Amino acid sequence: IYPIKSLYYSKNLNWITPQPSKFKENAIQFIALGDGGGVPYAPYVTVVLDATAAEMGRVAQSSGTNFVLNVGDNFYFQGVKNVNDFRFKETFENVFTAPSLVNIPWYILAGNHDYLGNVSAQIAYSEISKRWKFPDFYYDLKFKIPNTNVSATILMIDTILICGNTYDAKQPKGAEKPEMAQRHLQWIQQKLGNSKSDYLVVAGHYPVWSIGDHGPTHCLVEHLRPLLKKYNVTVYISGHDHSLQFIREDEGIAYVISGTGTFIDKSTEHQEKVPKDWLHFSNSNCSTLGGFVSIKITADNMMTELAGIGLKM
Repeated sequence: IYPIKSLYYSKNLNWITPQPSKFKENAIQFIALGDGGGVPYAPYVTVVLDATAAEMGRVAQSSGTNFVLNVGDNFYFQGVKNVNDFRFKETFENVFTAPSLVNIPWYILAGNHDYLGNVSAQIAYSEISKRWKFPDFYYDLKFKIPNTNVSATILMIDTILICGNTYDAKQPKGAEKPEMAQRHLQWIQQKLGNSKSDYLVVAGHYPVWSIGDHGPTHCLVEHLRPLLKKYNVTVYISGHDHSLQFIREDEGIAYVISGTGTFIDKSTEHQEKVPKDWLHFSNSNCSTLGGFVSIKITADNMMTELAGIGLKM
């Protein structure tokens, strides 16, 4: 585990089930999963997604996970059509079946592939599934660390609304509704500026920094990063690039990418666009079969484990 100011992380690529945390009753524990959207043909999942779901269930049970952050691309490749779309069952309900994942909230945001379908239907599905929590295109969550006066705020933001869709390009094309994008950025600034929380977490689909296939999202570097820096955000969590990465600016914000829910991509195409000393970890040199991120927040620190599922030989 590497000490990084108030945030710790470990690179755990052959996951051993952790013992129940001694901080369990005085902590918030959650899993961040990105790009777990399966495939649009039978059996509607991949080997990677099956392995990821199974390991998430095991880790959630052993760690006492309180909730899941699902950071977009929930249904490949073109989202869902309506609230009754069979993909809700085939790629979500019938996949994440462990009791430890069924009985906790899943907080959802949309990715670029979700926007190729009906995002409003995903929001409406919140009224059908007891665990699917997607109240609006963007929203905030507030938590108190049990038995303490320490609090955490999580902003679930819509990076497609801010930056536009990719339409198979490496970079988004630009906001399709500039007024709505500006309103969203103002909302982010207001929420961050008014927050009294000890920890500020922002989650979106597109990464700010990434060495992977898509690389840094120029739009977010220009428009979101200044807000993250100004208001001392603890960590920004994203997906989109199908990898596990931990990037931290010098004495600044940590950027966690958790995009290995369905596919694995070990590309380091854009490694020269991220300062070398900022990159603390990527799974580009590791053999994994899926993965996710497990985060625990206590009164004293935040601990992040990038959990890659070891391949069986």
